[in-house]
Amino acid sequence: MLCFETICVEHRRLKNLSYHEARLNKTRRELWGCDDNWDLAELLHVPNLVDDTIHKCRIAYDKVVGNIQWEPYSRRVIRKIRRVYHDEIDYRYKYDNRDTLNALYAQRGDADEILIIKKGLVTDSNFCNVAFFDGDRWLTPASPLLPGTQRALLLDRGVIETAEIRESDIGSFRQIRLFNAMVDWAQAATLDVALIA
Repeated sequence: MLCFETICVEHRRLKNLSYHEARLNKTRRELWGCDDNWDLAELLHVPNLVDDTIHKCRIAYDKVVGNIQWEPYSRRVIRKIRRVYHDEIDYRYKYDNRDTLNALYAQRGDADEILIIKKGLVTDSNFCNVAFFDGDRWLTPASPLLPGTQRALLLDRGVIETAEIRESDIGSFRQIRLFNAMVDWAQAATLDVALIA
């Protein structure tokens, strides 16, 4: 069972590395009992094929590094979101096996993305953490499927706050924003909540 980290590379620089490193080392400790900490700055060397445009570095690992991939990244367009339901889904760690998530994503119909509801609570989309705007603050679910690195950064900076968000609360918000390690907060897809089917 492999896990992985997806790290944004912009202008040939690895972004938010300390957050990825913290999550990776926590995962290795909790899943495999590793007591050493990897230094990603030492482990990852941006290859010459990566230019100044945005690239994705994907590192798969367990107790050791499985593989490291580098590829150009293009942002997805999200115009509509469909709610999907799964009360037992568990994605506390960034597992390489995404079969359950892929099955939920296949239920999106004519939508571009999904919003996963677990036991009445809003969690995440397929690839992103989410936040809702109430006209004053951006609130992110207190119980995401996976606490993302960008989410951790935004919480530390006070840009977003956590809250328990029930499916029944969605209509009380104005907007939803979808963000992850590859999508800066300012460029993240932001939709009116009316576009959540």
